[in-house]
Amino acid sequence: MPAADRYVHIVEVSPRDGLQNEKTLLPAADKIALVDRLSAAAFRTIEVTSFVSPKAVPQMADAAEVMAGITRRAGVRYAVLTPNQRGLEGALAAKADSICVFGSASESFSQKNINCSIAESLERFRPVVAAARAAGLHVRGTVSCALGCPYEGEVAPEAVVGVARELLEMGVDELSIADTIGVGTPDATSRVFDAVLALTESSRVNGHFHDTYQRALVNIDACLALGVRSFDSSAAGLGGCPFAPGATGNVATESVLEHLGARGYETHIDVDAVRQAGAWIRSRLAG
Repeated sequence: MPAADRYVHIVEVSPRDGLQNEKTLLPAADKIALVDRLSAAAFRTIEVTSFVSPKAVPQMADAAEVMAGITRRAGVRYAVLTPNQRGLEGALAAKADSICVFGSASESFSQKNINCSIAESLERFRPVVAAARAAGLHVRGTVSCALGCPYEGEVAPEAVVGVARELLEMGVDELSIADTIGVGTPDATSRVFDAVLALTESSRVNGHFHDTYQRALVNIDACLALGVRSFDSSAAGLGGCPFAPGATGNVATESVLEHLGARGYETHIDVDAVRQAGAWIRSRLAG
């Protein structure tokens, strides 16, 4: 395997997607410490927090405090979620390096998650993406429920492509295709990602898998076979979506790193440091 094909970029999402569904509300100091531990483990991108309504996601109410408290390392992109203009203002004030807008391939999930239709959500994102790009931020667009919806069941690849195309046209740098409830299979994953890759090059596509049915790793393999080299994962398998019934944790970063290493891929991430960070945050959640 050529060296250029061996490197896989891992986006660590435990501070945001990992913690958002946890019932234990952690103090900002613990979240800051988690991000700092992950920075020391050599991740190049860390999803730190969300600038969202604290009523909707109480765990993220301290977003500004967490962003102000982390120790930034050169070469690390500190990313946040921003669903609207107010969220972007918070991200800019916090000096985030990257923002993410998150749409859905399912109308029902869009309504449950962000209280609007898919079309309305995309219109809401346009000025946010434009302003973020004008400010020099990296912009990611996520397509949720790309492999299945808790309310509608199967989602057609054409629905995913429709949202992905709109996000690309409005100027996102990267597409993250998310199996929000972890129902994807390798065959379904290949169909959806193959359809998305007809829109843009593989270097702009990321896979986000939950391990509800222990298929996340084989779904990652399906993406690797198509040339995708960027994946989200969460230390200790933390996470789920508060708006997606049945969604269990994200695929564990430790498992992803071991899986990739056994297949000859490189991430340049310290897996022992990740294990320690995962065990530590689990202990904090347990009280």
